[in-house]
Amino acid sequence: MAYIGKLFEKNFLEYASYVIKERAIPHLYDGLKPVQRRILQSLMDVDDGKFHKVANVVGHCMQYHPHGDASIYEALVNLANKEILIDRQGNFGNIYTGDPASAARYIECRLLPKAKELLYNPEITDFTESYDGRRKEPITFPAKIPLVLILGAEGIAVGMSTKILPHNFIEVLEAVRSALNGESFQLFPDFPTGGMIDVSDYQDGMGKIITRAKLDTKDDKRILVKELPYGTTTESLIASIESAAKKNKIKVGAISDFTAEEVEIEIKLPRGVHARDVIDGLYAFTDCESSISCNLLLINEEKPVKMTVTQVIQHHAGQLVDILKKELKLEEGKLLDKIHIRTLERIFIEERIYKNIEEMKSPETINQAVRDGFKPFMDEIKRPITEEDLEHLLKIPIRRISLYDIEKMKREIKELQMRLKQVRHHLRHLTEYAISYIESVLEGAAKGFERRTELLSIERVDIRDAAQRNLKMRYDGDTGYLGYDVSKGKTLFDCSLYDKMIVIKKDGSYYAQPVTDKAFVGKGILYCGLADKETMENTIFTLIYRNKENNYPYIKRCKVTAFIMNRNYEMVPDEGKLIKFTTAEDVSAVVDFKQKSLIQTADYFPVENYLVKGVKARGVRIKPKEFNGARFIKTKTLESKGN
Repeated sequence: MAYIGKLFEKNFLEYASYVIKERAIPHLYDGLKPVQRRILQSLMDVDDGKFHKVANVVGHCMQYHPHGDASIYEALVNLANKEILIDRQGNFGNIYTGDPASAARYIECRLLPKAKELLYNPEITDFTESYDGRRKEPITFPAKIPLVLILGAEGIAVGMSTKILPHNFIEVLEAVRSALNGESFQLFPDFPTGGMIDVSDYQDGMGKIITRAKLDTKDDKRILVKELPYGTTTESLIASIESAAKKNKIKVGAISDFTAEEVEIEIKLPRGVHARDVIDGLYAFTDCESSISCNLLLINEEKPVKMTVTQVIQHHAGQLVDILKKELKLEEGKLLDKIHIRTLERIFIEERIYKNIEEMKSPETINQAVRDGFKPFMDEIKRPITEEDLEHLLKIPIRRISLYDIEKMKREIKELQMRLKQVRHHLRHLTEYAISYIESVLEGAAKGFERRTELLSIERVDIRDAAQRNLKMRYDGDTGYLGYDVSKGKTLFDCSLYDKMIVIKKDGSYYAQPVTDKAFVGKGILYCGLADKETMENTIFTLIYRNKENNYPYIKRCKVTAFIMNRNYEMVPDEGKLIKFTTAEDVSAVVDFKQKSLIQTADYFPVENYLVKGVKARGVRIKPKEFNGARFIKTKTLESKGN
């Protein structure tokens, strides 16, 4: 068993590590998951400026990706629909309606020039062997911009997940520029479907946002959905509206979807219902509003790390400087090589050193003759002459020597030296060079990357406030059933599915519960009403009860302001028995007292003369006399009789 336990532990850790690093979580360095990186590498392999069948790209990518073609195809379509790195041709689906893309054999794609400019440089890229050892694939691309914030990402791994919202391309680059300048910055999400968001709790990428659809209510008899909240499609949004309407949460007449290049969902309202009556319900009960929690988890230095948006931007600002430094160093080396070889060619031809080898018979003597010919000009040559240099010079054809233009060569060397001077200047001022690079990318992306999502402060709609009280709560005294699905009986009040009610039984006990469709409460309940704050504050319960010990009448006036749902309470003290109950206020208690004579007298007591107390308080003794019965009568009626 110990062996099996160790085996499971080892294999599970390896599996968990693989899923986290190689499938679900993007890398901080280039913002890509492995399948996305392999798709881009495949497009770079076959790139010739023309469109390629997606099926061919998927097939090529399978040389790098060991998990089958379905995952490659889906990831390629999603990446192409971001419109940042891949150019597309054909039906790639519709992000608004949720319609899927055509089959891989019918659609085409190619790499955008921007992708190669921002990602591709094999000379400074670290490669590793593919899963079968036949090819080399990049560990990460040298990304010059924080793609992970632009593209967004979502993934579930073993014991962890990531949820990174997409941000605006231009705003991300401006934030990198601010970081390079040492300035403060703030970044908020921007979604391709538009909509509106509240970022007050965004917490730099580690909190949550509230996203809403953009609604047009200019016509009071219909509502137009013009932009979608993030994470929804027209199909899912319409389904949520229809579901809410079926459950009687909102009133809707008809829904039509006219979405094509832009979102347009028309919600027609029934007669007597206006747009202002439905707006809150749409936000409360449908996908027109939702809350999205964020979790910015990335792979950094071979392990998953939680970061903030600010930390990602600052990391990429430093990363951009490092990549540009590597590229400049690489270019500096190439320029020095070119200047060296062009200088050797110029001296070799201009000083006719090639004449020295005409009578030489062996390779050794030829090479030595060339070396000896360069000795007078070593001041012009900045580094030693290698065997590769000699081989290059000796391969220059006679035709090229005869047509050699010395002035053209001098101009070329001068241009190379000027460029070398620029490169060395940039190396001395790397931060300024990185800022100018970001500005050049911004100039090329001025159009087509405008912000689509509107930022605003959203006050969330409470579903209880938005719910329409269009249900009739009825009580059937003959059967003892109470509920909004009870067809016969007395209508007590209008309610919604989210309301609570309080029920007082004939013995004076009471309880609160959510409104019900149909429930048996017994025959002869005294009261049933809404248990909301406003109703409870304005409702006074008045009751007369008999004290069992002395048979005296007591009156009690109280309010129910607090309760625990579905818990029984007593309104009458233990030693009392309820005689009469009312919620009316302009009444008097008429008590029939026992007399020594056979004549029975009745006294009346206006209830307004007694204080309203808490529900746990005891009643007030009306008179220290035994009584036969009591009732409530309107005070005005009693006064008119007295007069």
